[in-house]
Amino acid sequence: MRKGCTPLLNGCRVQFNLVQNFFTVALPLLATVTTTTAILPFVNYNMDGPPPPVVEKTAIREVVPERPKETRLTCKGCSKNEILTLNFLQNYGVKDKNALATIMGNIKQESMFIPNICEGGSRTSYHKCYGGYGLIQWTSSSRYYGLGNLARKMGMSPSSLDLQLKYMIHESQWKQIEHKMKTPGKSIDRYMNYAYSWIGWGIHGSRTHYAYDYANRMIAVEV
Repeated sequence: MRKGCTPLLNGCRVQFNLVQNFFTVALPLLATVTTTTAILPFVNYNMDGPPPPVVEKTAIREVVPERPKETRLTCKGCSKNEILTLNFLQNYGVKDKNALATIMGNIKQESMFIPNICEGGSRTSYHKCYGGYGLIQWTSSSRYYGLGNLARKMGMSPSSLDLQLKYMIHESQWKQIEHKMKTPGKSIDRYMNYAYSWIGWGIHGSRTHYAYDYANRMIAVEV
């Protein structure tokens, strides 16, 4: 029996040694794993309620309201300067076709819409003209020099169409009839009578003929 027990005891020792080695090796590893997995990230939730919801960002597209259409007058077969003048007057508030035609008929009679024209028909600069100058042939010293003064204040050329249109509605002579020209529903002859105190020359003749021609060429368009 002793001979039979020796292998068993040896086997027990081997087995015991294996078990002892297992605990010697495995337990520190288990302790390490346990320690590692026990450290969890801290989340600071509100203890009074559920976590705050996730807000999704939505792109907002700005909708530009459609600009209402406007009825305006254009001039068939007119030159660039005539079209610019017509647009300028409408932007300024003169809307009636006959009023617009009357103003343009007077300008055509005075200058043919040539801003650098001097009395007699020569094309020259403002400072070289000795007489009426520009769109409505400003002749008197107060009106002639008033054009130059406004040009200096605005830093513009006195021979430019834009400056002369601004000066035209800046003058006191125009201010006296402005409300009448902005009142719709009058005939060309009536508007022409109003224009006399503005221009200071003529009432009918070629300027009236030009006015009727402009009225016939003006057509309404939606823009």
